[in-house]
Amino acid sequence: MNRYEELLLDLVNTDERIIILTAENRGHMRTIPAHLGKRFMDVGIAEQTMIGAAAGLAVRGRIVLTHALASFVTLRPFEFIRDDVGIPNLSVIMVGMVPGFLSDGNGPTHQAVDDVGLMRGIPNVGVFCPADEDDFIIGMRDIILSERPFYVRYINTPACVEHDKNFSIGKAEIVKGQGMGQRDITILTYGLLLKQSMQAAEILESHGLSVQVVNMRTLKPIDTEVLLNAAAESSLVVTVEDHFKNGGLYSILAETVLDNQTPCRALAIALEERWFRPALLADVLEYEGFTGEQIAVRIQRALELQPKDSYAELRLS
Repeated sequence: MNRYEELLLDLVNTDERIIILTAENRGHMRTIPAHLGKRFMDVGIAEQTMIGAAAGLAVRGRIVLTHALASFVTLRPFEFIRDDVGIPNLSVIMVGMVPGFLSDGNGPTHQAVDDVGLMRGIPNVGVFCPADEDDFIIGMRDIILSERPFYVRYINTPACVEHDKNFSIGKAEIVKGQGMGQRDITILTYGLLLKQSMQAAEILESHGLSVQVVNMRTLKPIDTEVLLNAAAESSLVVTVEDHFKNGGLYSILAETVLDNQTPCRALAIALEERWFRPALLADVLEYEGFTGEQIAVRIQRALELQPKDSYAELRLS
């Protein structure tokens, strides 16, 4: 039994309101259905039916966790999420499997690189994008028991940092550069790419640059204070995400600084109006320019637009 299954089993056993649904997607919960009895239902490849059923259960006081591939749980039942879950503000959690680059070998139909933009656009629906399995487990209990609708990017990769266990919805986690004042760079990221962002930060620091790295955790509600501090205290704010540039963290940053009339020099490292080329994950990152070294080079190139004597030179092949 994996850690997510253990969490679900514990929640089901301690809270009679919780129901687990899936649309023929049991890859990360293969052993748990036998332990849940009638509290588990597989609706088959029918995401609209799943969301409709979840809304009906939630109206009757249940907290319902639904599961499907990230591209399918957001796109296929989008109207149902908007109308049946978002408008009445029901306690339905949409857990999206293999989001972003984690879909690696799959083509555009299976690539959830627009999911954050879609889900955060629905009033009342929150968005949780943990960085790894530890982060996911730390935050998921609070997300489930918040009794509000949430979209969750599921991830079970090993952690690259020790996470703050004091999780709070709408609060980001500064994983590098806590308490730092004025700095050269702040990297804002979420999900899988925290690891590559940390690698990029270490490379940049080795060349004399000061870098802060922030794991955003929830993109809705967003930690406005962290974004505004980044804008005010950094020569360059960088958003790193396996998502389209439009609608994701870069868009959230732009909206936030404009709403608050805060000057900000920013760089978006994201997918520009296209899906990624399918391959093994390591090859996807390399081809699309998202390895730690490539992120560092892209940041340095952006800094070179500033006076050259302001920054240490970075030479990478």
